[in-house]
Amino acid sequence: MTKIQIKPLLDAGVHFGHLTRKWNPNMAPYVYMEKNGIHIINLYKTASKIEESSDALSKIAASGRKILFVATKKQAKEIVAKTAADVNMPYITERWPGGMLTNFVTIRKAVKKMSAIDRTKQDGTFEALSKREKLQIDRLRAKLEKNLGSITDMTRLPGALFVVDIRREHIAVREAQKLNIPIFAMVDTNCDPREVDFAIPSNDDASKSIDIILNYVSDAIKGGLTERQKEKDQADLIKEKEESSKEDLTGSKDKEEESETNEVKESTDSTEKKKRVRKKITKKTEE
Repeated sequence: MTKIQIKPLLDAGVHFGHLTRKWNPNMAPYVYMEKNGIHIINLYKTASKIEESSDALSKIAASGRKILFVATKKQAKEIVAKTAADVNMPYITERWPGGMLTNFVTIRKAVKKMSAIDRTKQDGTFEALSKREKLQIDRLRAKLEKNLGSITDMTRLPGALFVVDIRREHIAVREAQKLNIPIFAMVDTNCDPREVDFAIPSNDDASKSIDIILNYVSDAIKGGLTERQKEKDQADLIKEKEESSKEDLTGSKDKEEESETNEVKESTDSTEKKKRVRKKITKKTEE
C-alpha cells in the first residue's frame, strides 16, 4: 500500500467536522481542535485509518467476495455509483430497501422478477398483452431498475459494506450488524465510530472529501482484484502443466505397451519359423 499523503486530504477539506454542539463524544480521539465553532479532524489519524481500511478491503476483494457501497445523500450518489461501477461492485444510491440484507431471499426474488420481464420482451409474450398491462409492467420494471438495478450481479450476501454517513444509513448499518458483516464507513464528528468495524474519520458532507476517500478505497479494491486474477492465472497454469504431464505419461505408457506387444509378436513369429524349419528337416530325414 502507498502511504497516504496529508496535503491532498487537507486540500479536499477532509478535516472539517460538524458544529461543536452537534458532536458525538466518542469521536474525541479523532478531533484535533475546535475552530470557529467547528471541530477539526486529525488528518494523521484519518490517513492511518484509510491505510488500515484499504488493507482489509483489498483482502476481501482478493477473496472473491463483493463489497456493497451505500450512499443515498445527494452529494455522494454519483461519486459512489461511479467508484463502485469501476471496480465492478454492487451499490445502493437510492432509498435503502428495508430487509436488503436480513431478508435477502425476498430481494433476490424482486431482482429475478426484472429478469422475467426482460424474457417476456424477448420471446414476444409482452407484445400479446394489452396496452394498460404493458404500461404497468414497464412502470414496475423501471421502479425495480431504479432501486435494485445495481445489485443484479449480487447473488449472495456481501463480504462487507462501505457506508457514507452512518447516521443517514442507520438501517443498513443495523442490518449488517445483525448478520456480522464488516462495516467500513466515513465517520463525521456527529457519528458514533463504535457502530462500525473500520471507521475513517472524515468530512462526509463535501463531495471533494467523499471523492478522495473513495479513490483510495477503489485503488485498494483494484489491487485485491488484480491479486485474485494473478492467483487464478497461476492456478490455471499449474492445472495445464499437470494435464500435459498426465498426457505425456499416458503417451509413454502406450508406447511401452506397444513396444512390449511388438516384442511378443516378434518372439512368437520367430518360434513359429523355427517350428516350420524343424518340420521340414524331419520330413527330409524321413524321406
